[in-house]
Amino acid sequence: MMNLPEIKQPFKETFPGDNTYDNYPRQTPGVLYALVEPMEFPKPELILFNEELGEQLMIAKDNIGLFSGQMLPEGVTTYATAYAGHQFGNWAGQLGDGRAINIGEVKSRSGKNIELQYKGAGSTPYSRNADGRAVFRSSLREYMMSEAMYHLGISTTRALSLVKTGENVIRDMFYNGHPEAENGAVIIRTAESFIRFGHFELLAARQETDTLKQLMDWIIERYFPEIKGETDADKYLSWFREVAQKTAETIIDWFRVGFVHGVMNTDNMSILGLTIDYGPFSMLDEYSLNFTPNTTDLPGRRYAFGKQANIAHWNLFQLANAIFPVVNNQEGLEEILNDFSKYFWTGYDKMMAEKLGLDGVKESDQSLLLEWQKLMDELKLDYTLFFSLLEKVDAQTNAALHFEPCFYYNLTQSQILQLENFVQHYVDRKSQNTISTEESLQKMQRANPKFILRNYLLFQCIEETDQGDFTLLNKLLKALENPYEELYPEFSVKRPDWAGDQPGCSTLSCSS
Repeated sequence: MMNLPEIKQPFKETFPGDNTYDNYPRQTPGVLYALVEPMEFPKPELILFNEELGEQLMIAKDNIGLFSGQMLPEGVTTYATAYAGHQFGNWAGQLGDGRAINIGEVKSRSGKNIELQYKGAGSTPYSRNADGRAVFRSSLREYMMSEAMYHLGISTTRALSLVKTGENVIRDMFYNGHPEAENGAVIIRTAESFIRFGHFELLAARQETDTLKQLMDWIIERYFPEIKGETDADKYLSWFREVAQKTAETIIDWFRVGFVHGVMNTDNMSILGLTIDYGPFSMLDEYSLNFTPNTTDLPGRRYAFGKQANIAHWNLFQLANAIFPVVNNQEGLEEILNDFSKYFWTGYDKMMAEKLGLDGVKESDQSLLLEWQKLMDELKLDYTLFFSLLEKVDAQTNAALHFEPCFYYNLTQSQILQLENFVQHYVDRKSQNTISTEESLQKMQRANPKFILRNYLLFQCIEETDQGDFTLLNKLLKALENPYEELYPEFSVKRPDWAGDQPGCSTLSCSS
């Protein structure tokens, strides 16, 4: 029927599940998954297939039946997993895969087990009051951005395929009482694991401690083999430390490229430190620690750019609470949580040294970093363009003229002086480097992308692709595969004025 590698389902074979196929929304105590079937679609059409990822997974482009969920390999029964979570800081109870349906895992050419999961293929017992479908707009955004993050070198899920379903899906994009019909879509996304903090929170909340321990042991054995030989007393703490460190490393990378997730609920936090669940995300245009792209996050801005490390720490605290019944070592968990800030800021300083082309960050450099942040936040300079331009400054640079491409408004004389002072301090510091000018430049070029997938580009791409014009889509795909090169100078510009207030471009919601 299909030319596919073997699909295995170890999660389903290991943990208790609901095998009734009853699809009505409900609580599912005592189980970690429920069997569900993808819905039937009238006229599925393959829009995108990830050739490079498909080759790694040995899955060919002609498997349209698999990509749309209309044909599954013999013996494969799809399922949705149950998890809980804190949403915007509040306990939400059982959540689960409301529009994700798990297929199973395949072994890649490199020997890794990679899970396949539908998004938008219909409702599950965890859909609550939703329909489990996805629209083309959000599906293309996730496909493109997850690939952009992968090529930027950031831990992430990846997209294998994007299919238009041939049906209309009704969505109220901004929850303002104006629903509209949009093209439906399904993507297959991939990851080593889709397990989230929320899986552990659910089991802890239900006091299903035996299953909680079983899940922890299973995760450690499969994904953290370097610590599975330790005693129980040590291995759980070692594992939690690994999770905390992986989480910190991913957030540091978000800061490096200016990525804002927009909805860092605990159910959107990967146990492997992956960037997962692309919803109301954005790349920074002008620098602002207070920027959030998510209209649902206003006015509190809980998930603003500058708060992402603090929220990751808070989410890890919730995970620690969840696994405590098994770990039973409050002091050990608290020590790891207390170490998070030190680990994050050490990594952050190292990352900033790379972006600035420094040989490291000394204690005396903290004033320069603070001066840089104050400059960026007060002048609202374009984050990506600023670092591209910074590569070319020296003592003779006319700062106001050189950095003009990253201005979003005309600077005052005092702001120009602030910029000039920073450039002078920066040039003076670089002159003290113990590395060569060439090594410094190479550091900057590795750390600072020349291309980022800005929301206005995605907005234009969605509009054109939805009408059958793939010109911009193909250019963006090529650009995002080579983010540290300037393949298309027209993309290396600040956000245009028209996009500043464009709904679905500058502002987004949690709606699909």
